[in-house]
Amino acid sequence: MTMTGLVPRPWIETLDIYVGGKSKTAGVKNAVKLSSNESALGPSPKALDAYAKAAASLHRYPDSSYRKLREAIAEKHRLDPERIVCGIGSDEILKLACRAYLAPGDEVIYSRHGFMMYPIAAKSVGAVPVEAEDKEYTADVDNILARVTERTRIVFLANPNNPTGTYLPRTEVERLWRGLPDHVLLVLDAAYAEFVEAADYEAGIDLAGRAENVMMTRTFSKLYGLAALRLGWGYGNEKIIATLNRLRDPFNVPTPTEQAGIAALKDTVFEHQAIEHNRHWRNWLEEELQGLGLEVVPSVANFLLIRFPEGERNAQAANEFLLKNGYILRWLPEQGLGDCLRLTVGREEENRAVAALLKKFMGEA
Repeated sequence: MTMTGLVPRPWIETLDIYVGGKSKTAGVKNAVKLSSNESALGPSPKALDAYAKAAASLHRYPDSSYRKLREAIAEKHRLDPERIVCGIGSDEILKLACRAYLAPGDEVIYSRHGFMMYPIAAKSVGAVPVEAEDKEYTADVDNILARVTERTRIVFLANPNNPTGTYLPRTEVERLWRGLPDHVLLVLDAAYAEFVEAADYEAGIDLAGRAENVMMTRTFSKLYGLAALRLGWGYGNEKIIATLNRLRDPFNVPTPTEQAGIAALKDTVFEHQAIEHNRHWRNWLEEELQGLGLEVVPSVANFLLIRFPEGERNAQAANEFLLKNGYILRWLPEQGLGDCLRLTVGREEENRAVAALLKKFMGEA
C-alpha cells in the first residue's frame, strides 16, 4: 500500500538525529566508555536511595509543578523558584525555547564547534541554523554578532563549550548580550558549570536574573551523575518561564527523578568529592598527554579535547586502536574536528589505562 496523503513538514526529512557517544565496541565484552562526559563517580548514594524509595509511589502521577525540586534548586543557587522550569534533561528546555520563539525561516546562531543539539533543535521547527566560526576552539563574540540578521531569534552559547572544554569569561558574555537586539533570546547552556573554578566565569545566573532576553540552562547529567534520569532546568525572567511552562508536558519530570535530583543537590560532601576528583585527574591527564607530544585544548569541564598530528598516527587511527583495546572515546569528524578525540575524565584506573594505551600508540609511531 502506498500512502500519498500523509506528508511531514518539509524540513523533517532532512533533520539530523543526535548521536550520543558510543558505549560498545566489536569484540570487547566490557568496554570502558569515556565518550559521553558522564560522571566518573556516578550518582550520590543518597540520590540512589531516594530514587529507590520513590518506587513505592509509581502508581501516582507526579506533581506537575515539581515544586519541591524547584525549591531545592532555588535554595542551592539562591534563586526565585517561580523563575525555574524543569525538563527532560536540559535538551528539552532548549527545544521548548525553539518551539516558543522560532518560526520557519527564523535563524539560530551557534558556535561552529558547539553542541550539536543546537542545529537539530532549530531545524526541528523549520528554523535555519547559522554557524559562527570560533577562535582557538572558543566561541568568538565578534563572529557571533557579525552573523546576526533581522531574522535572528535565538543565540545558543555553550559555556563551557562541548566538545572543546573552553569557556567565555563573564565580561565577554555580557558583551555578547549587549550586542544583541532585544528580540533575540540568548540561551546560556551551562551544563558543565559546576566543574568551572575560574574566577572570571559566571554560569549565567546573574545575567538571566536581570535581562529580559536571557535564559540559562543546567543539567543533572554531568556532575550529579543522573544522566539516565534525564533531568535539567532553566532559569530566566517570569515571562520566559511562563511561556515554556505553557509548552511543556504537565508530567515531564517523574517523581523518582525529582526525588533523586533533590537528594543529589543536598549531598554536598559527594558533590565536592566529584569536583575534586575531576580537577585532579583532568590536570593529570592533560600533563600526561602533553608529555606524549599531543595537543590538549585547555579545559574547565570534565573532559579533554585531544588533537592528533597528521599522518599515520592520526585521530582516526588512535580511535581504532583504543576501540580494539576496549576504550571508547569520541571521534568528532562530524563537527569539523576529525583530527581530535574527546576524552571524558574517568576513574583513576580508567585514566591511567587510557594514558598508557595512548603512550603505546604514539610510541609505535
